Amino acid sequence: MLLVLSEEHKEHLAFLTQVESSVVSEFGRIAMGFLRKGTNPKIYEGAARKLNVSSETIQHGVEGLTYLLTESSKLMISEIDFQDTVLILGFPEELNALLLQLYLDNRKEIRSILSELAPKLPSYHSLEWRLDVQLASRSLRQQIKPAVTLKLHLEQNGSQTTKILQTDPATLLHLIQQLEQALGEMKTNHCRRIVRNIK
Repeated sequence: MLLVLSEEHKEHLAFLTQVESSVVSEFGRIAMGFLRKGTNPKIYEGAARKLNVSSETIQHGVEGLTYLLTESSKLMISEIDFQDTVLILGFPEELNALLLQLYLDNRKEIRSILSELAPKLPSYHSLEWRLDVQLASRSLRQQIKPAVTLKLHLEQNGSQTTKILQTDPATLLHLIQQLEQALGEMKTNHCRRIVRNIK
């Protein structure tokens, strides 16, 4: 799977062809620092003074490199696909090899950083349910009004929360059908491919 880069990203990465390979390696180190700790304008200004370019150019170069590495790691692009992606940019062979090595050295760490940034959603722990049926009221002596009460126990970061839901049987049946349809969709080849790339 090839990574498709926009024209803006290609422009940002084009700056890497104008500098030496040691500078590109330093940009890789700055990009990893950017992922770990966030942006640091002082680093961009220092690099800009050394290379006699604007700090904005340095920032764009680092951001372009960061985007290339994070998207490639997120999609778990193979070595060959990464090389093909970089080859499209028209970089020299030495720079292509350097970017590939940068990707291979850092992809596991990038994936772990991205997984830490992902929101932690509550997960299912247990469910209690009760069926209530109202047979009559003061105004209507013969009525049947069923209601299903669900007590959903969720777990998030070691703590449990409880949600109480109440619905009528028709809505519950519709919800069950939608969930079964979603589970069936997960078994398709397309969804399996997507899930495999997410992991």
